[in-house]
Amino acid sequence: MSGEKAHKDLLPHLFRQEYAKMTAVLCRHFGLHAIEIAEDIANDTFLKASEYWAINGIPENPVAWLYTVAKNKTKDYVKRTAIFETQIKQEIKPEHIDKEKEFEYNDQLIADSQLAMIFAVCNPANSRESQICLALQILCGFSIEEIADAFLKNTETIKKRLLRARTKLRNTSFQIKSISEGQIKSRLEVVLKTLYLLFNEGYFSKANKQQIRINLCSEAIRLTLFLTENPITNTSETSALMALMCFQSSRLQARMDINGETILFDGQDRTLWDQSLIQRGNYYLVNATTQSAKSPTKYHLEAGIAYWYTTSTDHSKWINILQLFDQLIIIEDSPITALNRVFAFANVHGKEKAILEAEKLNLIKNTSYQALMGYLYAHTDIDRSLAHYEQAIRLSRSSTEKHTLKKEIERLKFAKINAGK
Repeated sequence: MSGEKAHKDLLPHLFRQEYAKMTAVLCRHFGLHAIEIAEDIANDTFLKASEYWAINGIPENPVAWLYTVAKNKTKDYVKRTAIFETQIKQEIKPEHIDKEKEFEYNDQLIADSQLAMIFAVCNPANSRESQICLALQILCGFSIEEIADAFLKNTETIKKRLLRARTKLRNTSFQIKSISEGQIKSRLEVVLKTLYLLFNEGYFSKANKQQIRINLCSEAIRLTLFLTENPITNTSETSALMALMCFQSSRLQARMDINGETILFDGQDRTLWDQSLIQRGNYYLVNATTQSAKSPTKYHLEAGIAYWYTTSTDHSKWINILQLFDQLIIIEDSPITALNRVFAFANVHGKEKAILEAEKLNLIKNTSYQALMGYLYAHTDIDRSLAHYEQAIRLSRSSTEKHTLKKEIERLKFAKINAGK
């Protein structure tokens, strides 16, 4: 692999993995007033890496190289501009000024800063959805399109929401280092939702060329693990979310073939499922059910569903899955929940009855609905199945998803030819 090709493959991965951490530490240093400054320094660092590595090759320790450059750029910024002294410092009350003499990066500071940054961005000065949008952009590096997909909104709506949220966040006097236990508890629900959406984007991306993005799933698990290790944030809901992520991640390798193409659930090789992650999921699910006597949350129910997916192929498991979906849809009556429930319904009551259930949803402009209908009709009416799959392709914006659907169409056409012989 050439040096240029190698650095072009590595940089996007490092950007997703390190950009948010870098920004968090910079914001801890400067304060949230200067969030744009922090982002500019982080962006300049990766720009320099792109230029320097293309000529000189990838350094022996690329992550350490990035943080060294970011550290130097921070020092240069403070030296050459009076903004920090004349604007930001004056706006911060004396007792809130960062007393650190030297700006440094280390593993503990990065971990502490990123966790604190999550709660700082989830500021009630903004609406709940705006907090999540901002966290996904700043902390997770989501594009406008990815956020729009997560909320089923158009990109212009998300742009306006982010602009307003950034303005309010910039005007707050909140400092990353001074977060109280009460603030942490009040913001935990939004933080968990953000991590849930981060994991979902990795598990099934519709706004990226790759439908499965393991690095996002790993990042979501890493951040959620932080929360389970802190006595303030180690709640029943946190454990349930961690269990869900473990169960879902256990099947990631089986969801892709050697070419990186998606393998649907029925075609997955169960020997590739990660049993250690399933065991960790069991551990966190037990914790989630014993930590609280309250009614199960969305995360408890989804973790329960994910647990049953990892069990034997015995037909009875689908009865349990359907019962959990019946409870979940009361809490969150979303299109994806309704469609996943129909899939479980088909495994319990048959595909013909499931078709009637699906038609009640009236989601004809939804890609997943059309793909599900294609699946349900595949064994009884190939022509109708093909029509639904073709409509799903027309509605989809994901090239990977389209490719998976086209493979199903080819399989059905081949079966139709053989049946006519």
